Amino acid sequence: MGYKVSDDGIKYTPGPLDRDATFYVAGHRGLVGSAIVRKLEAEGFTNIVGKTSAELDLKNRDAVFDYIAEIKPRYLVLAAAKVGGILANSTYPVEFLSDNLQIQVNVLDAALANKVERVLFLGSSCIYPKHAEQPIREDSLLTGHLEPTNDAYAIAKIAGILQIQAVRREYGLPWISAMPTNLYGPNDNFSPEGSHVLPALVRRYSEAVASGATSVTNWGSGNPRREFLHSDDMADACLFLLENYDGPSQVNVGTGVDHTIREIAEMVAAATGFTGETHWDTTKPDGTPQKLLDVQMINQLGWAAASNLQMGIESLAEDFLPNTIQ
Repeated sequence: MGYKVSDDGIKYTPGPLDRDATFYVAGHRGLVGSAIVRKLEAEGFTNIVGKTSAELDLKNRDAVFDYIAEIKPRYLVLAAAKVGGILANSTYPVEFLSDNLQIQVNVLDAALANKVERVLFLGSSCIYPKHAEQPIREDSLLTGHLEPTNDAYAIAKIAGILQIQAVRREYGLPWISAMPTNLYGPNDNFSPEGSHVLPALVRRYSEAVASGATSVTNWGSGNPRREFLHSDDMADACLFLLENYDGPSQVNVGTGVDHTIREIAEMVAAATGFTGETHWDTTKPDGTPQKLLDVQMINQLGWAAASNLQMGIESLAEDFLPNTIQ
């Protein structure tokens, strides 16, 4: 294969990854990280490594440097992050900014010190302006004000993207970033304080069914539109990008289809067997009115999401039941 020169001058030809090389998945127990591990195992990777947060605190810079120097990964996906929904983000902005910046800088600096060949940084669609033109293109980054309820988390993720771009410019390493839309799937966070909208709805409606409640009250108006992607699709996209893409721009990953929160709630009610009434507390914030990603870039590279949302919600509801109801 000849070299392919990206638009920032890096000479690198994407292609199949070495299935026997050391592949470090930071955050391998989380929603996305665990899906990536499943995907890599299914694809024949034989040396996938990871540490739990109890085993390795990614905020501990010396420990991170020691670990990456020890395992010497050829490939690395940074899926570890402090994440949460509107309530958690708006209540603990310092932690969402500081923890994520520390994790990112430590892991990426250590990867650079050890010249890790391919790094994929996972961001979040909240990096884009609150009122970005829909669907949101990659070049909308840094063109407007962020959504105030999660701006601290967004700033941390934007810093991660810029660090990837800076490494490309200064050191010439073919590192890349991917921006997933709202994700859900196995190992999701169902906690009342930390969950995102879809697992939060699954918990709320499941608890209503279990308690015999005749009504459920959700935050906001139900009118905002959101796009949802199964974590297995995201994992598939991560490996696809590592083997097919090289460039400085972050790549949006989503379905290209969105629904109102009200429609999502109806799907969740059906999946959990809830037959009562749903009310909406309009004194609570809606967040961004719409957040639909433009996925033309990844579609043109040859990847598209495969999962069905209604079936995915049904699976998520089944996944919650063994954890009920704490």
